Amino acid sequence: MKKIVTLCVLLVSAYTLSACNTFHGFGKDVEHVGEKIQGK
Repeated sequence: MKKIVTLCVLLVSAYTLSACNTFHGFGKDVEHVGEKIQGK
């Protein structure tokens, strides 16, 4: 039982960290497009 809980915690942690990085990268892409539209 303890192994299952540990595995679940690790999987959720990995998913959360990868999601944060993905959204951070997406935000930078949107910012870059906005700057191109504004002509900066």
